[in-house]
Amino acid sequence: MLKTNQLAQFDFKGIIRCARYGFMPNRLSFCGPDKNKDLFHYCHSKEIDHGLKQILEDFQTLYPYLKFIARYNRIKDPFKEEVVEAYWIGNSLLENITKSQLYGHLINNFQVKKKLTKPLINRLNKKIVLGAKAHHNFHVLSIWKQPDKINSLQVLSSMDLCRISWGKVKKVNQSDLKVEYQPLVLKNDRLNLGKPILEKVSYRIGDKGFIKKPEKGDWISMHWGFVCEVLSDWQVANLKKYTLENIDLANLS
Repeated sequence: MLKTNQLAQFDFKGIIRCARYGFMPNRLSFCGPDKNKDLFHYCHSKEIDHGLKQILEDFQTLYPYLKFIARYNRIKDPFKEEVVEAYWIGNSLLENITKSQLYGHLINNFQVKKKLTKPLINRLNKKIVLGAKAHHNFHVLSIWKQPDKINSLQVLSSMDLCRISWGKVKKVNQSDLKVEYQPLVLKNDRLNLGKPILEKVSYRIGDKGFIKKPEKGDWISMHWGFVCEVLSDWQVANLKKYTLENIDLANLS
């Protein structure tokens, strides 16, 4: 564990929040190195060292986005809390990035020209021109999957689980919460948010989790069916804003 003077180089809140969002896709072997037990320990204990930083730097999609957002906002630490929040939730840092900078990031860091067909590259360019932002839900809805390629409920469900979503706690159980949220739906080949439904989501593994005492009425964020954190009203508003913008962009043909 790091000494007090060594901790100064970390944004404690930022790196812990980032780990919370990265935990469940890591546990499911979707992103990053096989370190989900370590990530869970860091998130639950709130003890950090260079090991946590190294794990998160090995997330091949996440870390390049954090570096990119930090760079064009003149922020030295990619794990600064406002940078982490910009990527996962959305905030004003995303508005400081130009269209050409985002295009360069996608081309240089993700080599999308090698991964996408020419028509999809043209569609991506159109989305950037119309205001795409370096947000997690943009990557999920416009790069990871394409709406016109959704051919099963399983694919749609995966997109819904992969995006960062928000919900209001209606009931607190021992290891899960019943929350009201709007699922991602597909109608006439167009994505949208559906009517609010009740959904059960986990917030503990065993007797440990990232939020200690959830309460009825809390707003929470979810990633792959696991609760990441409690959100404020303005954080919910930002997440909804960027999610709806990215849904609109995803529907462009």
